Amino acid sequence: MPVLNERDYLEHAVGSVLSQELSVPAELVLALGPSSDGTTELAQRLAAADDRIRLVDNPEAHIPVGLNAAIRASRYDTIIRVDAHSELSPGYAARALATLERTGAANVGGVMRADGRTPFQKAVARLYNSPVGLGGGAYHGGTQEGEAESAYLGVMRRAVVEEVGLFDESIRRGEDWELNLRIRQAGHLVWFDPRLSVTYWPRESWIRLARQFRATGAWRGELVRRFGRRNGIRFFAPPALVAIVAAAVVLAVLQLTGVVGQVLSWVLSALLYLPLLVYVLLVLAVAALPGGGGPRQRMWTAIVMPTMHLSWGIGFLGGVLRGARDTVDASRLGTRNTPLP
Repeated sequence: MPVLNERDYLEHAVGSVLSQELSVPAELVLALGPSSDGTTELAQRLAAADDRIRLVDNPEAHIPVGLNAAIRASRYDTIIRVDAHSELSPGYAARALATLERTGAANVGGVMRADGRTPFQKAVARLYNSPVGLGGGAYHGGTQEGEAESAYLGVMRRAVVEEVGLFDESIRRGEDWELNLRIRQAGHLVWFDPRLSVTYWPRESWIRLARQFRATGAWRGELVRRFGRRNGIRFFAPPALVAIVAAAVVLAVLQLTGVVGQVLSWVLSALLYLPLLVYVLLVLAVAALPGGGGPRQRMWTAIVMPTMHLSWGIGFLGGVLRGARDTVDASRLGTRNTPLP
């Protein structure tokens, strides 16, 4: 478990891990980044109270670096990746081990079930769990068990992870997708089991969500630079939306200044404004659908959905055009541009 500034979530996340009932020995290795909110001290108290918890340092704070440090420090043949912003469902580990054995897979993952406490967080969670929010990846609500492109978090055979070279420490976001790509290229199976469930708690504020999605989009753009069309087609929808918005703004300026003729103006308006109108209607429809919560949650849904798509799309275009470079997710330390999970 890579950990950084998770004081409000760490104890519940650790508790969900330690409460797993297993017939084999297990340990929990926490890779501690340089937290500033008391997380490290909390982790030390938890480790002092339970000898199954082990601590390793992750001074760079990058997720793949922390994951590799924890894997190298661990002692057992199966690696269960867990997240400090998540909680494992009861029986998760035992079911995952059984699925590994039953399928012969190298990596098994389940469903990320986002949840929230405030109207804002609930709105984000609802979109995480919806195909129109994050694009319909299997682990965002799939129900059909079978072979998968990637796995959320992942329960992995240590021998295979070591065979393919652990996580790529040059990738700040999307490191799990890239690892699973190498696992599949090596001839191993990645498997999705919808009976496996992990509760995920999204970011708690609009600005932090936007920062997170911009960074994630930038690294997906970097992965497109490196691996091309091995990336799924769904990843190209948000940047297409950004391109249409930008073109519509340019068209509006040209129309206001009289640069474009009437016929061309009508044609371009149909090509650009109509798709945007459809998207706006889609956003409003999602916010108004049953199960959307109270008025505040519905309002946040209408704001959060385009925020997620546009932030991700802007980051993606930057990542494709110039590479992700030193882009980091600074959503956990306010305005500080710190390399965060």
